[in-house]
Amino acid sequence: MKNPLPRVAAIHDICGYGRCSLTVVIPILSTMGFEVCPLPTAVLSTHTLFPNFVIMDMTDELPKIIRHWQEMDLKFDAIYSGFLGSARQVDIVCDFIRSFQGPDTLVVVDPVMADHGKLYPTMVPEMVGEMKKLSRISRVITPNLTEAAFMLGRVTPEVISEKEAKEWLKNLTDLGPEMAVITSAPLVSRSNAATVIGYDRVDERFWITDRPFVPAQYHGTGDIFASVLTGSLLQGDSLPVAMDRSAQFVATTIRATFGYRERTLGHHHEVLLERALNTLTTPVKNTTYELLS
Repeated sequence: MKNPLPRVAAIHDICGYGRCSLTVVIPILSTMGFEVCPLPTAVLSTHTLFPNFVIMDMTDELPKIIRHWQEMDLKFDAIYSGFLGSARQVDIVCDFIRSFQGPDTLVVVDPVMADHGKLYPTMVPEMVGEMKKLSRISRVITPNLTEAAFMLGRVTPEVISEKEAKEWLKNLTDLGPEMAVITSAPLVSRSNAATVIGYDRVDERFWITDRPFVPAQYHGTGDIFASVLTGSLLQGDSLPVAMDRSAQFVATTIRATFGYRERTLGHHHEVLLERALNTLTTPVKNTTYELLS
């Protein structure tokens, strides 16, 4: 019997405290009308910006969960991966994609491993090559600028020109995916904006969308962006519309948070996602994406 809701396999970690990974993936995709089946790659007490966080690697448990799903003959409309708990998990996730991917399955890889020019504390250098391997069998990848630099063997620049950004996007799709989207891309020509750039190698078009810069840093916004992008593409939106919806939602969550005093929020490390979830159910309107010529 056909599942009444499109089903997404979400391969991410889960943090007990801190809005990121599965604690944002599940509510976002559920609000957008999808059944989310989480496949946890690690269990953390908090996200990795907090000191002394506790992490439980789920590498040895993943094959057991996957075998059970295979026995149940589960079908997925999308497979969406993010933070992986170990380099060994890449081969497990690759096998998962090959086993569960159908002709129309959307495969999105968010190569979560780095930011601000360096790898996250739990990541080893080997993970860069492993993420490239995973990207080869995806349809869409969504690295931030630092992750894109690592994947291409570049140094993370403070700013990037439109010409360089287009070269980077083409090089990322040369790794295998049909579409590449770079988040947190500080363009020289748009220095006072939070910019996202994307490329679809099938029609060879580049897209850009941006929002006014807010002077604050929040953890988990990359997970939020990639989750909305995945849901938007699964709903049938084009790449530029999906990019624009995702950037708009991230901007909305940031602005819903920024106005609060830090002492009111306590640990001021993530956005107030719940304040903005209802906006994901509204029709697409007022898109501001541009074709990057």
